[in-house]
Amino acid sequence: MNRVYVCSCFGITEAQVERHAANGACTPRQVASACKAGTDCGSCVRRIQALLGRGAAPRTEPAGRGLPALAEVADAA
Repeated sequence: MNRVYVCSCFGITEAQVERHAANGACTPRQVASACKAGTDCGSCVRRIQALLGRGAAPRTEPAGRGLPALAEVADAA
């Protein structure tokens, strides 16, 4: 079996990161919550971002069309 390690501090493989992503982890922080990858030396965080598809290119427009994160909640109240 060929294992490609992403996080050598905790022995986390690409397959494990991809499995966490398939289970809903969208950010390196969410992956870290699931398996600790990226929480020790931090050298794997960029690789985790790339596996999650977040490291390819910067955003060209603000997330949420420039609205505050809780704008819809505030409008509903």
